[in-house]
Amino acid sequence: MVNFITQFMSKAETKDLSKFLKPFPSGVQETVWFLRDFVWDLYPQTNELIYDNYNAVAFGWSPTDRVGHTFCSIAVGRTSMNVHFGFYWGSEIADPEKRLIGEGNQYRYILVKDPAEFPKAYMKKLLTEAYANSLAKVKDKKQIMEGLTITKSVSEKKRTTKAKPVKKTAKKKVAAKKKK
Repeated sequence: MVNFITQFMSKAETKDLSKFLKPFPSGVQETVWFLRDFVWDLYPQTNELIYDNYNAVAFGWSPTDRVGHTFCSIAVGRTSMNVHFGFYWGSEIADPEKRLIGEGNQYRYILVKDPAEFPKAYMKKLLTEAYANSLAKVKDKKQIMEGLTITKSVSEKKRTTKAKPVKKTAKKKVAAKKKK
């Protein structure tokens, strides 16, 4: 894994993220850009932390440059092509409508398949609480930085993106048609 930090100004800096998202289908990319704009427009004073990892491209927002202060994130699985809109400390925020998925110690998320179905108003409420929770975790206020895009790591090796496999039942139907 190559670790480096590149700092640029906020929402306008898309060079690295564009490159990391290039292997994904256009529909997945459109969803990711929609979600990115949604968060940047609400929290322009925060910092975007980008990770181009083996299994996923993930990026989130933090009041500092530390992943432990991240309040929300977007992740795209290289093989599943699932887009997660998540909360790094999701187990610590209220989810009255029980929309968040995850039973681990901290991360909670929703799957976003279509931007038109993304529950903006509900997510804004959760983001407000998640951001306040994140700020409370910053013990040294000198760590707070504003409006940067920071590429934190890039894995040299990546899991290849794959098309979804054809189900066996579909293969059997095709084989049956060929026999006729």
